[in-house]
Amino acid sequence: MGKKRIVKKGGDEGAGGRGSSARASRRKLDAGMLYVEATYNNTKVSITDPKGNVVAWSSSGSLGFAGAKKGTPFAAAKVGELLADKGAGMGLKEVSVVVSGVGAGRESAIRAFASKGIHISGIKDTTPVPHNGPKPPKPRRV
Repeated sequence: MGKKRIVKKGGDEGAGGRGSSARASRRKLDAGMLYVEATYNNTKVSITDPKGNVVAWSSSGSLGFAGAKKGTPFAAAKVGELLADKGAGMGLKEVSVVVSGVGAGRESAIRAFASKGIHISGIKDTTPVPHNGPKPPKPRRV
């Protein structure tokens, strides 16, 4: 039968909620780092403290976008807005952005994050660039 859930009238999430906002609000930081990983299929964004410890993260897939929609700029903008709200709840004032990947959501995630009033001090691109690649296969001998 399963366990019965009790619904409270205060707009509380109840037993099914994760409680990540309660955990995040305890942590206070004014400066941090924003990591954006934009692939062709997804966009992952995370906020870290200056030491590099992750304090909040989200991705297009975790917001409910599926399939080809995960890699769109619209989905990346939604992820950026959500993380900006989480960061503002922690008291975040300034971030330095590190972008990796060549996906469509690179710029829109940063723009959406900046539109929520958090100052961006700098943007660094760490996308890996091949500079020779693997050795090509030998020609076939038939």
